[in-house]
Amino acid sequence: MCSRLIKQGGGAVFPVPEPSGELDYLVPAYACTIHKSQGSEYPAVVIPLHTQHHAMLQRNLVYTGITRGKQLVVLVGQKKALAMAVKNHLGRRRYTKLAEWLG
Repeated sequence: MCSRLIKQGGGAVFPVPEPSGELDYLVPAYACTIHKSQGSEYPAVVIPLHTQHHAMLQRNLVYTGITRGKQLVVLVGQKKALAMAVKNHLGRRRYTKLAEWLG
């Protein structure tokens, strides 16, 4: 039997079963990008890897994501996407005027 409802973003409401009072053990979770996580550590990290995100499949981003997890890191998705990321060590070329400014 559902004894509580959880409201999510966009107004969706989902019934949550409460078997023997275990709802007290639920902890809110939050997501952030690998870019925003740089310089931080988290107890657990979940990294989705899918070939549809081919522009973001870069070795340095996967490495950064993996090294953010202190105790647990979970890669979710396709093995092919992980292989694509590992092979992509070049990343995108950045066109800046830094060299010119330092010149």
